[in-house]
Amino acid sequence: MRILVVGSGGREHAIVWALKKSEKVKEVFCAPGNAGIGQLAECVPIAVSEFAELTRFAKEASIDLVFIGPDDPLADGIVDAFEAEGIPTYGPRKNAAEIEGSKIFMKNLLKKYDIPTAKYETFTNYESALAYLREQSTPIVIKADGLAAGKGVTVAATLEEAEKALREAMVDKVFGEAGNQIVIEEFLEGQEMSILAFVDGETVRAMVPAQDHKPIFDGDKGPNTGGMGTYTPLPHIDQAIIDESITNIIIPTAKAMVSEGRPFRGVLFAGLMITKDGPKTIEFNARMGDPETQVVLPRLKTDLVDIVLASLNGRLGDLDIQWDDEAAVCVVIASEGYPASYPKGRVITGLAEAEAQGALVFHAGTASKDGEFVTNGGRVLGVVGRGKDIAEARARAYEAVSVIDFEGKQSRTDIAAKALR
Repeated sequence: MRILVVGSGGREHAIVWALKKSEKVKEVFCAPGNAGIGQLAECVPIAVSEFAELTRFAKEASIDLVFIGPDDPLADGIVDAFEAEGIPTYGPRKNAAEIEGSKIFMKNLLKKYDIPTAKYETFTNYESALAYLREQSTPIVIKADGLAAGKGVTVAATLEEAEKALREAMVDKVFGEAGNQIVIEEFLEGQEMSILAFVDGETVRAMVPAQDHKPIFDGDKGPNTGGMGTYTPLPHIDQAIIDESITNIIIPTAKAMVSEGRPFRGVLFAGLMITKDGPKTIEFNARMGDPETQVVLPRLKTDLVDIVLASLNGRLGDLDIQWDDEAAVCVVIASEGYPASYPKGRVITGLAEAEAQGALVFHAGTASKDGEFVTNGGRVLGVVGRGKDIAEARARAYEAVSVIDFEGKQSRTDIAAKALR
């Protein structure tokens, strides 16, 4: 098979890596890819938003299967565009991707079908939202309705912080049109958990759970990012809670989407909070998570191509998906200044040494210049250590992180620490 992966980050590097392990795969292309992906696949300089150019390339290159990585093109209908040209494509169509593209749609869906989530109100008018906000207690959550590269959510500890977040989204338009509508949501207290699932209509096959670290600094301090690290499994969370999340949240959501005439096919990502009242939904994403993918796919024993083909052919329910018992910990190395503005073009050293130690190094924001890897994004690398348990995987991840260097390098030192308590 000849496969095209659309995207350019660490998630797409992990997807390419997993696909390349299949005996069914002859060649993998990635558009636009990055310097690390270029070591495994042929990178094609076409942006994820250029649907006409992507479909034209897919036909000219005799692509047998397309795998969509990021959220924006899914929300804009990239799957519909490929399918219109008769090209098999893995990911939800536009009407199903709205479960991530609009937080208001998602919250209203959960409310309609009585699926556990936080209490909320939605607003299109700034003054109305501000008046409502001033009647609430803190902490409280402010969410831009649309896609904002993982940065459209503010957990405000004080009313002042909440008002600032509301003003930035609705008045200053820091997230563009994504902030035209706002969700003001009850703050949920508890343990976070991410469960990704292969979904084909009402058929759900959950992956192993993971836990993400969003804030930039240790101790979950500072602004939210796209994710600074993740790990799996979750030894501190009972299997009964995981099963309850799948039974009461993910499966009913898949069925609700079918009932709404928006059947979901692809990877449905549930961001959950385990509260004193049980698991509740924080968000749904319509694609694989980043950096969750970087720890989940290394544990997948079943051929990823087989899973995708089974989904596309309506046979996902017949497939027995197997997972490795090993643990995996991913530590993200970011550029200084991230998640705000950051420099590019700084030379990266130590990658070969880290890989020689057995680490998986997934490139997120890298480029190649004069035969060297250089920084080209906020999140630069995802360094994955594997082991018999979290402690061993974590030690190996941080050992690899220690040998990788570039000017201004930053990473958290407490990824997966809570799983050791």
